[in-house]
Parts: sequence; C-alpha cells; structure tokens
Amino acid sequence: MQDPVNIIEREEIKTILPHREPMLLVDRVEKTAENEATGRYTVKGDEWFLQGHFPENPVVPGVILCEIMAQSCCVLLADTIKGHTPYFTGLNNVKFRKKVFPGDVIEVKCNLTNQKPPFYFAVGKSYVNGQLVAGAEFSFMVT
Repeated sequence: MQDPVNIIEREEIKTILPHREPMLLVDRVEKTAENEATGRYTVKGDEWFLQGHFPENPVVPGVILCEIMAQSCCVLLADTIKGHTPYFTGLNNVKFRKKVFPGDVIEVKCNLTNQKPPFYFAVGKSYVNGQLVAGAEFSFMVT
C-alpha cells in the first residue's frame, strides 16, 4: 500500500538539509512513497548562477540542475540526515536534454535505489512542462 502524499515546504526543508540561501535550491518536496519524491524549484531569474550564464540569454547551468535533483533526493533521507551532512560521492549517467530558463518550474522525480549506510544511492529526473530536461544517478555519504 502506498503512503499518503507528504508535502514538505521550504522552511521545513531547512530542518532536513543543511543548505541555506543562496544554495538551497528546492522550494517544496512531495514525498509520494517511502523511497519516492517529487521536488520543485521555480527559476526566478535573479539567481546568482544566472548572472554570468549567460548575460543576454540566461540558462540554468547543468551542475545546478544536478544540485536541484540531489537536494530533492536527499529529502528522502530526512530521518537519516537530520543533524548530519549529505555529501555527493558520485554522479553517473548524467544527461542534459533541454535548456532551462528563468520562469521555468523544475519538477524533479527522484527515488532511492539502494542503501548501504552511510552510503545512499538515488536516481533523479528533471522536467519542465512535462518534458525531460535532465537526469542522473547519484550517490551520497551521510556523515
């Protein structure tokens, strides 16, 4: 039986993740099952990472898309990471399919695929308007 949807807003995300502005890149996460969640981030257009990427044609950098996916995935580890720090240990099979612009709402579908504490493994896929824009496999170490 699937768990009911658990919506986690930005202020509560701050109680789970150690990230703070300007590096907190998740506005809300909906935990849809024990090991699955959907994260959301709205690109406002004034973010630091858009200032030079590119001045007349701002595009969200791929590494930022990876960070948004990773933060969304880490919310699934809420009970594990409270009071600890999740660190990237690997990023595999990264693909960027479409550009992401100011005004876009990024929706991240993520799930935990394996765990061997302190290591955790996940997959994330980012969408804008239902179209796949990026995807990757992640590994984290919680310390």
